[in-house]
Amino acid sequence: MRLSVGIALLVAVLFPAPQEMRQALAPKGELRAVFLASNPVQARIDSKTGEVSGPAADIARELASRMGVRVSIRGLDGVPAVMDAVARGDADIGFLAYDPTRAVQVGFTQPYSIGHNTYMVRGDSKIQAIDDTDRAGVRIGVGAGDAVDLHLTRTLKQAQIIRPSNRTMEEALRLLLSGEVDAFAANRQRLTEIAAQNSNVRLLPGSVLPVQQSIVVSKENSAGIALLNRFIDEIRSSGFLRESIDRAKLAGVEPAPK
Repeated sequence: MRLSVGIALLVAVLFPAPQEMRQALAPKGELRAVFLASNPVQARIDSKTGEVSGPAADIARELASRMGVRVSIRGLDGVPAVMDAVARGDADIGFLAYDPTRAVQVGFTQPYSIGHNTYMVRGDSKIQAIDDTDRAGVRIGVGAGDAVDLHLTRTLKQAQIIRPSNRTMEEALRLLLSGEVDAFAANRQRLTEIAAQNSNVRLLPGSVLPVQQSIVVSKENSAGIALLNRFIDEIRSSGFLRESIDRAKLAGVEPAPK
């Protein structure tokens, strides 16, 4: 009898009741999730069908399934839009790369994946390594507000940062080929996709910044963060995260260690 009670208590600790999760994470009876529409490390939107796929979509659907609620997944334009949606209560959860400046506005879980950032340069560039970039006269393009932008703003000493108003990878390629920037920093998945379409550019080896992808909730939702951290532990140990990343064919991305 004691053994049965002990097992029941262990299960209750490891697997929160759906009702408890619904109250903290889907109080309106639907899990409303948002992510960065431009970041394939999180998810992709099929241009023809509108179907959302990728780790963020897999995680949101699995979480909703465990709670027994419907799920909606929307891609938004830019980090501020994701943070505002969660902070205002227009979304229950969001997907963002962790940065201390963002943690002022929303609450972050532990990371569920780590995606590496690097530089894309022209094929004939003299820049051969990441350490070659922080030099006087070097212009580095980056998406304004991206995690790697925040990192480079804090760490670069000599190179100039260029933040184009057009945040697409097509614009990044144009800037490089026109000579308006000498390197462009972004996550390796985005750069791999654009470099595969143009033989005049190449990616530098190594990692500028390992970015932790996390789930975010409203700042005051400490109960939701605790439940999501336990959920992330479980889908990590079960292999769910590894399978999701592999299925999405993401370059330079791996499940975050416990």
